Amino acid sequence: MGRTAAFFDLDKTVIAKSSVLAFGRAFYRNGLITRKMVAQGAYAQFRYVLRGASHGQMDQARDRLAAVTRGWSAAEVSAIIESSVRERIGPIVYAEAADLIDEHRAAGRDVVIISTAGVEVVRPIAAMLGVDQVVGTELAIVDGHYTGEVVSYPAGEGKVEAMMRLAETAGYDLADCYAYSDSVTDVPMLAAVGHPTAVNPDKALREIAADRGWPVRDFHRPSRKKLNALAIGGVALAAGMIIGWLWMERPSRRL
Repeated sequence: MGRTAAFFDLDKTVIAKSSVLAFGRAFYRNGLITRKMVAQGAYAQFRYVLRGASHGQMDQARDRLAAVTRGWSAAEVSAIIESSVRERIGPIVYAEAADLIDEHRAAGRDVVIISTAGVEVVRPIAAMLGVDQVVGTELAIVDGHYTGEVVSYPAGEGKVEAMMRLAETAGYDLADCYAYSDSVTDVPMLAAVGHPTAVNPDKALREIAADRGWPVRDFHRPSRKKLNALAIGGVALAAGMIIGWLWMERPSRRL
């Protein structure tokens, strides 16, 4: 048997919340968003935790973040994230997910976190968990500022395409690989491997998992792992996704 991998979605699979919305208060404290936006973000988070997000909602968030982040300084936002990531992300990592990642690594499998969150957000979380490989949304940066263009957005079949590219490069047979996700939007990702598992599944995914005989796991326990000292790159995408979700709740709002 050749090399194998375990692919993990991030939000509500490895961590208990939306990774980008988790930074809302930090951006408020630094003047990037208003108090009203924080309240709206909390409501969006509540809805997301209860119901997840549809393909349409995810696409809306992608398009709006691209527009909102145009001209943002990556370095400025990076400093905000670097000062708050321990506080905001450390306590919401599922202990069960951290243990499962460790088990896969101990078994000699590569571990990949694959998320629609920005790579700038995903990388430090992955580093905390000892994960080297990440796939996430990438925005174009020119002269240190985001241009408002989306370079890549791994959602739905896009995740499968990214997995296939990694498999070709690393020599994985996806039939021997594992995948974990909470969302019905990730059914293609789960179906692409030989060992899929629905984690904290939304209603639609739970029904599909039952129909297809996929295992279901429910994670609850907060992790006691602490963030390592990390060199975190620019994270303008995090703030952009926050605004994207807020605009999704109030489509007529403008900055």
